[in-house]
Amino acid sequence: MHRRTARALWEFYEPVHDVTYFSPEARAAADTIGMQGFYMGYFAMRAAPLGQVPPAVVTSCFYVFHDDRVARALPDAWNRTSPQDALDARLTGAGAALRRILGEAADSDGIAEAADLAWRAAESADSRGRVLAAANQALDRPDQPILALWQALTTLREHRGDGHVAALVAADVGPVEAMLLKAHVGEADSETQRTVRRWSEEEWAHGTAELRARGWLNVADRLTEAGRAAHDEIERRTDDAALSPWQALGGTDTERLAELLAPIAEAVRSSGVLPEHNPVGLTSGTPLR
Repeated sequence: MHRRTARALWEFYEPVHDVTYFSPEARAAADTIGMQGFYMGYFAMRAAPLGQVPPAVVTSCFYVFHDDRVARALPDAWNRTSPQDALDARLTGAGAALRRILGEAADSDGIAEAADLAWRAAESADSRGRVLAAANQALDRPDQPILALWQALTTLREHRGDGHVAALVAADVGPVEAMLLKAHVGEADSETQRTVRRWSEEEWAHGTAELRARGWLNVADRLTEAGRAAHDEIERRTDDAALSPWQALGGTDTERLAELLAPIAEAVRSSGVLPEHNPVGLTSGTPLR
């Protein structure tokens, strides 16, 4: 199983997962459980599989957020709702968004088949040392196929994310430097990355200086050959670490899942749900491969 398989599947499941961040249905679901503002809902619902953990744990798992950004949302969110209610709300929001985007196709045999394949892949993902993946993997399977599909893809997404964080830590690349690398290779907007994750201009400048000191940026703050190689090596390790679900699922079923997910991902991208500039770096303008 080649690492390109892991990269290709990510491009299909990431947009489907992302409705939980950017859709109006997801925001409405967060509002119904008393969340105040986008970030309280975001942190509560994404961290809900972990239970009521301290902000420091969420900052560690999510990696790229300033601890002040997390502390403004948690633990206050848990004074307003419970992790179980947050889990229910995120399923409600994601399901409503996908039903709006997909229409009648949300209840099709293809969705049911995709849910079964994705659930098998998510169940078999090696989650040792991957806290967010393990927490999502431990959740019960929802009864509705569209919800089961979203949850399985969310587990796979967090599995890949945990592996990416491990690759960054192994390369001694901190949160700010990681976001700067992403911006300099054209995968995301630098200012969006900085402001969304609540880093100051001074902290951003310090991260830039660190990349210069490593020879990854030149004096004009452009990515050097060494910087590009470092980025590519981190991505290679991330792809390698994300292979276990697809190795377990097997080539034929993995190809079938990709075939089923492609039109779903395209529908999400075409819906306008994903903002043009967002910290994920995967928008409607990014072509599927």
